[in-house]
Amino acid sequence: MEAEPVIAAEPAVEASKQEVEKVVPEEPVESAPKKSDEFAYLDAAGFSSERFKIEIKNLPKYYGINEMKKLLNVKLSLATNKIKIMRPGCPFLFVCFRDDAERQAAIKAIDGYTWKGKKLQALEAKPSPDPLVKRRNESTKPDGVVTVKKRRTLEESVTALAYLSYEDQLKQKQSEMHNVLKGFGDEVWKSCPTMRSYVEEMRKLNDGLPCKLEDIRGSPQVDGYRNKCEFSIGKDGQGEVRVGFRVGSYSNGFLEVESPDKLKHISEKMKSTVKLFEEFVQKSEYEVYSPETYKGYFRQLTVRTSNATGQVMVVIGIHPQELGEEKLSELRSSLVSWFTSEKAKEIGISSIYFQTIEKFKSGQNAHPTTHLWGETHIIEEIHGLKFRVSPQAFFQINTPSAEILYQTAIDLAGTTKQTSILDICCGTGTIGLCFAKHCKQVLGVEIVAEAIADATHNAKENGIENCKFYTGNADDLITSLVRNANVQKDEDLVAIVDPPRAGLHIRSITQLRNARGLNRLIYVSCSPQSAVKNWADLMRPRSKVMRGGPFMPKRAIPVDLFPHTPHAELIVLFEREPEQDEEEEEQAEQKKDETEKVEGKVEGGDEAAEVAAEEKV
Repeated sequence: MEAEPVIAAEPAVEASKQEVEKVVPEEPVESAPKKSDEFAYLDAAGFSSERFKIEIKNLPKYYGINEMKKLLNVKLSLATNKIKIMRPGCPFLFVCFRDDAERQAAIKAIDGYTWKGKKLQALEAKPSPDPLVKRRNESTKPDGVVTVKKRRTLEESVTALAYLSYEDQLKQKQSEMHNVLKGFGDEVWKSCPTMRSYVEEMRKLNDGLPCKLEDIRGSPQVDGYRNKCEFSIGKDGQGEVRVGFRVGSYSNGFLEVESPDKLKHISEKMKSTVKLFEEFVQKSEYEVYSPETYKGYFRQLTVRTSNATGQVMVVIGIHPQELGEEKLSELRSSLVSWFTSEKAKEIGISSIYFQTIEKFKSGQNAHPTTHLWGETHIIEEIHGLKFRVSPQAFFQINTPSAEILYQTAIDLAGTTKQTSILDICCGTGTIGLCFAKHCKQVLGVEIVAEAIADATHNAKENGIENCKFYTGNADDLITSLVRNANVQKDEDLVAIVDPPRAGLHIRSITQLRNARGLNRLIYVSCSPQSAVKNWADLMRPRSKVMRGGPFMPKRAIPVDLFPHTPHAELIVLFEREPEQDEEEEEQAEQKKDETEKVEGKVEGGDEAAEVAAEEKV
């Protein structure tokens, strides 16, 4: 670029012809740094379904992911690849397909279709940008420096209350449970007008709450209590390979992984296991997996420990990429050698599993695991009972506090030897088996077949014969469980509900409401804020769908299973008035008819004669 010479306005001395004029070039203008392509991920294998996305609008206020899957994949016979609900009750969502032909077929089938009284709209949607790349582009200054949000430390992210004394942590959680129940009362007031008088009456008795809130039960073990953790594998800010936890979310521009060494709720045994595996990954020829590029192999390490036996189970999660069976076999062999070393024996590693973590295939709901070495399970103890725990089965992460949780549920249930228990979302049968000696029988249901196998084994191992466990979706099996319970006139039925964080599907709530003989329900929630809608549905007045009477909240008891974090479990006891059985209703109806006939005869009018004539016909 040429620059004009700078000439003095009034030169003191005339420059000689031999002098060279001074030229001061302008400073070059820097071009803005090149932005990264926010859609580059579309070319990565396995992520092309974003190219074939649609938006569905005008959805009803209440629907669930399972209902939506059933509508799209079963009723409309579509082949969805991914369904993305933005938030509960959102009037729109996005659905991805495998190719454009499937997308166009979906638009044709959905657009104008009436579902739950709403006429749906369907149209093509643009693919979503990579949130990490988008955040980086938004945060890039003209000089090329990337600024990201000030990140919290790992301790602040994972154990947000660790700076407080445990007594103050419990006070804060008690206050949070009070707020949750207050919100529950507000929700019932808003959505169930016929219940307002009841809510107001309860508020006067319970410090503004719809039921009595008792004091929180603290955890017997405050530090190192977690018996299971899923650790990420990545690199820290200096590029060193780490096994630990991510310090922030992908969408906020964070990929760094930091060590769990300073976290109070992780045991020393688990920290030692993490360190041991971190050394293996650092020495390995294979790279760690990157969620940004979708390249690399090591993705996750799951560690399970037993308070009772000291056993340690490790599950190594790998993305195989293009590795052939020979290479994978070598990798599995090297993992076994590493985790059976003298150092591993000192830690107590007793079980090694290999897990393949790839994108879910159609109908798949868990990543497959392969047993490599040692015991197939670890053994844990609660209430004097032994429980076999498999790699993917649910088990409360704080064993000492789980004992308090289950005893609290047993006390609230008020069972006798004439009580049948429905254990909904039973997992490995821990709650049901703890109830077994306090009741007539336990019938449990769980969608994970592996967990049901554990539950059945646990019953047999402990010599418990009054428990039966069934594999299946609770949404479909509750009515069958009630039938199988075969509750007699002088017996009672109690349901124990311990659902995942999202709560129960409305179909399960409906079946519980319509279950004859079920008049007491214990709801155990690990996410009370998410359970409020379930609780409100239990209280709704009768309708054509919910024919059974409403359940009313009576007592709520928080139990702390998660010291140093803001989370706690909340157990709520619901009760309803016993309903007349079919025989009593029929007798009452006959008695009513006879009374009306007698009254008609006493009056002596033509109406009595007409009734008699109709009876003859």
